[in-house]
Amino acid sequence: MTILLKRAYEAADKDDGFRILVDRIWPRGVSKDFAHIDFWAKDVTPTTSLRKWFSHDPLKWVEFKKNYEAELDGRPSEVDDFLHLLHEHEIVTFVYGTKDTKHTHALILREYMQERLEE
Repeated sequence: MTILLKRAYEAADKDDGFRILVDRIWPRGVSKDFAHIDFWAKDVTPTTSLRKWFSHDPLKWVEFKKNYEAELDGRPSEVDDFLHLLHEHEIVTFVYGTKDTKHTHALILREYMQERLEE
């Protein structure tokens, strides 16, 4: 299975496979028609308090990653449900809104899910 990443502001493509919005809030200025989202995975996104604390500050990245992974570890049933959804598709694209492609929770979520898929 392949997990791709794509910003919500980039056009959807047939090669994206199953498109999953992995943000807790809908990306500003993106219409549902443009986004072509197949599933909105709010249950595996960072909590609002963690997201606000991080505020996309690269200096907080390492601690944010640790805290987000701890949040995911604390939601085993939501993670299991999400893994089952991922297993149903050969290609999925995690869609996210942030401009910073190097410090996005989507990277952490992809790595976290890939590790569990390999178990």
